[in-house]
Amino acid sequence: MSNLEALYQEVILDHNRKPRNFREMPDADRHVDGRNPLCGDQVTVWLKLEGDKVADVSFKGVGCAVSKSSASIMTQVVKGKTVAETRELFEKFHKMVTGKMTVAEREQMGSLAALGGVSQFPLRVKCASLAWHALKSAIDGGGEVSTEGDGPAPTQGA
Repeated sequence: MSNLEALYQEVILDHNRKPRNFREMPDADRHVDGRNPLCGDQVTVWLKLEGDKVADVSFKGVGCAVSKSSASIMTQVVKGKTVAETRELFEKFHKMVTGKMTVAEREQMGSLAALGGVSQFPLRVKCASLAWHALKSAIDGGGEVSTEGDGPAPTQGA
């Protein structure tokens, strides 16, 4: 394992052990429940907007280290971003975890780069992207999300 891979692994383990913004948010504007039936990950993402900016974001849930770490890092990087910037970051993150990003582009992803290695493990892509899809759904107005099938999609009845 390279030094960089070891560092990325440590970042993931640290966020799993001590997730940031791991709390309910009673004054949130929106919240979305997400689930990954393949491995049992469940997450709720809370979002508070002030105008066009993400004023606060938090999550709670149960799941694997990749899922929890991804949610934790996500909450840190999107706070203070505009809705447009958050959507752009979602697209870049999805591109990275699905292996459609160059090494140079990945290096520009900051702390999110730690999750780039999941692209080598297709089942882990759903773990890493669950909270992100919940966040995107919250920005878009709500609705439960699931990573069942080919990719995250709204569940029936949501």
